[in-house]
Amino acid sequence: MLYFLIVVAVLLLIYAGVLVSFVRKGRRIPPAAYLVLAGLNGLILAGVIAWAVAR
Repeated sequence: MLYFLIVVAVLLLIYAGVLVSFVRKGRRIPPAAYLVLAGLNGLILAGVIAWAVAR
């Protein structure tokens, strides 16, 4: 479970970096990008809660 959380956190950081590069180039962030960020954050939150309950 810990490895799953680490992988999702790394994916979230990479995706956030891509979005920051969009903003720095002056482009607008697509609306769907916010849904993907919310989904990745939800996965991390659900994983942390499941991991805490399992301990």
